[in-house]
Amino acid sequence: MATHRRRLGKRRLSQEQSGAHGRVQPMQPIKFVSTLNHDVRQIHRGMTRRINRIDTPIEHATVSAYLIPTDAPESDGTLEWQHTTLVVVEATAGGQKGMGYGYADLGTAHLIKSMLIDVVTGHDAMAVPDCWIAMVQAIRNMGRPGIASMAISVVDMALWDLKARLLNLPLVTLLGAVRDAVVVYGSGGFTSYSLDQLTQQLHQWVQEGIPRVKMKIGRCPDDDVNRVTVVRQAIGDNAEIFVDANGAYSRKQALALAGAFADLGVTWFEEPVSSDDLEGLRLLRDRVPVPIDITAGEYGYDLFYFRRMLESEAVDILQADATRCGGITGFLKVGALCEARPIPLSSHCAPSVHAHLGCAVTPIRHIEYFHDHVRIEHLLFKGVLTPVHGLLRPDLSRPGLGLEFKRKDAERYEV
Repeated sequence: MATHRRRLGKRRLSQEQSGAHGRVQPMQPIKFVSTLNHDVRQIHRGMTRRINRIDTPIEHATVSAYLIPTDAPESDGTLEWQHTTLVVVEATAGGQKGMGYGYADLGTAHLIKSMLIDVVTGHDAMAVPDCWIAMVQAIRNMGRPGIASMAISVVDMALWDLKARLLNLPLVTLLGAVRDAVVVYGSGGFTSYSLDQLTQQLHQWVQEGIPRVKMKIGRCPDDDVNRVTVVRQAIGDNAEIFVDANGAYSRKQALALAGAFADLGVTWFEEPVSSDDLEGLRLLRDRVPVPIDITAGEYGYDLFYFRRMLESEAVDILQADATRCGGITGFLKVGALCEARPIPLSSHCAPSVHAHLGCAVTPIRHIEYFHDHVRIEHLLFKGVLTPVHGLLRPDLSRPGLGLEFKRKDAERYEV
């Protein structure tokens, strides 16, 4: 019987390989698609041909970097800093210039100049996803996380801005709006701040109509409950308090403090442990008191990072940053992942970019109105939005991101 089955199997195979008249036909190759990060190129090859027709070629692109001092020493639970690096890319096509920017290391600008500008030059400015795939392929041997992904993000953002300007559309209109305005939360409250600095900053946001504010914790865990208590007294009972430990706590520390935070009305607990500790995040998500949400994701550089975090059920709300996760293109993909779960999405920093994405990505809950980046964007860009009643509303009278780079003002910071 076993012999008969084997022969029958061979006979079926022979029939499948033969044509109607018994001629042997070549077998179709079996395609295997890896889920490894760099194999997005294999997925693309398995679909249709790459774009051959180029109507609006990208003619030229430049990159520059700027080192901007903070207005005071700043720190969180695991890092201290006194300056922020801004990387700006400008790309031209069809008589228009698009701009993208990101908060990254100087090495990001070097990679853009030495590799990515050449990769996208000559590609169709209207086919931004094709440019994105080309950049992902180009950095294969470097790996996606970190500088390479931040470099792709800045270039991708410039190309989306360029495409929107070529069509004379605001970016949110090009992407397709699902809301007119997006909720913001005020973010700063650094651990380096005195109690007076801390309460003054957060109270001011509440007075300006932003009813949710975030502060840093974790530098001195023994002081954290007192700092949150002082903030609660300063902003009143009607505003939400978010706390961000930047991965500074152990699991037991975070769990022990969560109860005290809940009593003070904290509703958001960001990176209570390292964002790489998915089991720890899941443990805390299951055990912290209601109404605290566990959040993480700002260090996601590729889609697979976010997929693993969601599959681990590690967070109540996922975070993503378009200046890190592959630009506008990458952020849209993260939004699709969240929508499929479903789970809410919140953007990290760079509010002038995320205002448009926040109005175009369905699962967005809110975006971060981060002190450092708000200050830099007002300092170096025209057209920066200001929240009204806790909302950012893209300016539909301006194409693209709606920003103009103040190059003369930026020259003093150029590196």
